[in-house]
Amino acid sequence: MKRIDEQQLETDLANRYEYLAEFIGFTPDDVEAIHRLAPRLTPHIPKIVEQTYAKLLSYDATARHFLPRQSGYEGDLPASLAELGPEARQIQFRKEHLRRYLTSLVGNAYDARMVNYLDVVGKIHTPRAGNKAIDVPLVQMNALLGLLADLLIETIHQLELEPTVERQSLRAFNKLLWIQNDFVNRHYAGSTPQTAPTPTPPPAASAWR
Repeated sequence: MKRIDEQQLETDLANRYEYLAEFIGFTPDDVEAIHRLAPRLTPHIPKIVEQTYAKLLSYDATARHFLPRQSGYEGDLPASLAELGPEARQIQFRKEHLRRYLTSLVGNAYDARMVNYLDVVGKIHTPRAGNKAIDVPLVQMNALLGLLADLLIETIHQLELEPTVERQSLRAFNKLLWIQNDFVNRHYAGSTPQTAPTPTPPPAASAWR
């Protein structure tokens, strides 16, 4: 039986990633499968981004997180949810960030820098990144990751790949997204369950990064 230093899993990102990858079976072959698919999948990323934001903007519980100013955005802000449409400048700003994230998943090397990036994706949605106003509930993060997983699966199916390649690609992305899910969830460990905000005034919750 292999011994695992569980405390180190909580303090060492590389160790945590290596453990998850080994346990789940996310191997260099999976990384290769993802990279091999990149030329076919990347042109579909803009559509995935549009579908994702159409869903995010269709629920007040997710849309409200786009009302406050997003980190790095210096343009005009929507005054209310009624003004928060898909063409709003701040939404366009956020769409670009999601596009970069998905492009990174399919194109980057899975080295220490990428492991840190996966962790930052989780951390920046919480007050642990240093801004108490940024606090996207875990249920919304899980919903978002679940949606992205489904959109990626459907897109891969539509590529009409050779069956063995499709199977390898789907398994690789499934493993990767579970690792990403862990790197999100770890930043919510021990957090206090949130209560529903009052509808007026709009809550000063964080951006979706």
